[in-house]
Amino acid sequence: MVRRSKPIKRSDEDLSKSEKTRKDILCAAARLFRYEGYYATTMRDIAQKSGVEAGSIYYHFQSKDEILSEVLDIGVRELYEQVKRIVRSAEENEKDFRKTFAQLVDTHLTYLLTDSDFTSANIRNYPMLSGEARAPHRELRAAYAGVWSDFLNDARRAGQLRSDISVSAMRQFILSAMNWTVEWYDVKKYPVQMLSERMCKLILDGMCTSGRINTGILKSGAGVSIQTPEPVGKAAHTRAEILRAAARVLRDSGYKATTLRLIAAEANMKAGSVYYHFSSKEAIVDNVLNAGLSDLLSGVSAAVEGFDEPCNHHARIATAIWTHMDFLFKASEFTSANIRSYGMLPNHLRKRHWAIRHEYGRLWDRILRDAQDDDAIRSDIKIVPLRQVMLGALNWTVEWFDPDKAGTAGYLSLSEFSEMLIKLLLEGICERENVADGDRAGFRLSQQTP
Repeated sequence: MVRRSKPIKRSDEDLSKSEKTRKDILCAAARLFRYEGYYATTMRDIAQKSGVEAGSIYYHFQSKDEILSEVLDIGVRELYEQVKRIVRSAEENEKDFRKTFAQLVDTHLTYLLTDSDFTSANIRNYPMLSGEARAPHRELRAAYAGVWSDFLNDARRAGQLRSDISVSAMRQFILSAMNWTVEWYDVKKYPVQMLSERMCKLILDGMCTSGRINTGILKSGAGVSIQTPEPVGKAAHTRAEILRAAARVLRDSGYKATTLRLIAAEANMKAGSVYYHFSSKEAIVDNVLNAGLSDLLSGVSAAVEGFDEPCNHHARIATAIWTHMDFLFKASEFTSANIRSYGMLPNHLRKRHWAIRHEYGRLWDRILRDAQDDDAIRSDIKIVPLRQVMLGALNWTVEWFDPDKAGTAGYLSLSEFSEMLIKLLLEGICERENVADGDRAGFRLSQQTP
């Protein structure tokens, strides 16, 4: 039974003065948590944003944790109720699977990107919270996932979805692709509906033109690793260990919660000793972020260089995906730290790393455009949105996939997991034999927009 909390009333006319103040506080907190992060936001910030005296906020909430808990609950509950209504209506009216799927995707993205600071605050902050802070919200999140699972299971029984990949894996893939958009999509430039249409196209039918891809050839060239020179001298070894420790702390706690004291403790050294090697936390984070994307860029570049022209573009794309996942989970501690923390960094810190992020994006654009030029992927998909959605689906896996559970019943190894993602991205979630050319044509997207 999903725990129910008191909903926020929409009309201020229905609220008492105390209720209106409470609502204002929650709305202010949701916006701050969305853009600044929970750890970077203080009670004073929330009070100032909501227009109440700093001390008065405690009349309505005992702590920032209590505010966070309500923000997280509202963020999922409103979305859950709306998605549940859409699925129920589709069942009652026997609505077409693809139309319902498109409506669900559009609803999730609209809440996430435009309608609700609460939903965005939930998605951006939940992964960085402690197990204790997450615990009260697991039931509701599981209920939301359950609505998607029931919908997808019904579609599979009707022969709409492929049968070689579990529904739970497909659901995670779909939610991952959508949730990562909070880190990159600019609603001021392009409407959410445009993103929804493009995402549905990729998720349902994949990027390839037709038929099943021969996954037996996809492992060719995968698993390329970059050999980092061993540091020479005691000082260089200590510096390297500090950076590795900082990457682990940054990955697990986020930028704001990462302190020099925590880094020193992780590196098993005194806090004061860190200053001998780095002038500040920001200097350490700069090094970690740069190493994370430098490793990834070098690794994927080296992997795809092994394909001579004319090349098997499907194998080349698969190899790039495989290598991206390898660096995300195994080859580099710095890559996962970069991916998990970048969205919550101060803008001035992010700007220093735009160049290398754009270089990595251009590498993928070239890989995908070469494939499209040779008709290996569909011509009705725009390359840049394809790359953004694809990398989003891959990057969000750091929030839910655990390679250490490989061997346990129901859990995949990193290799198996990567192969599954390759199939989903290249082929889509639908049973391809049931996708007619007319259906594909009906989902064509405009070539006039970016």
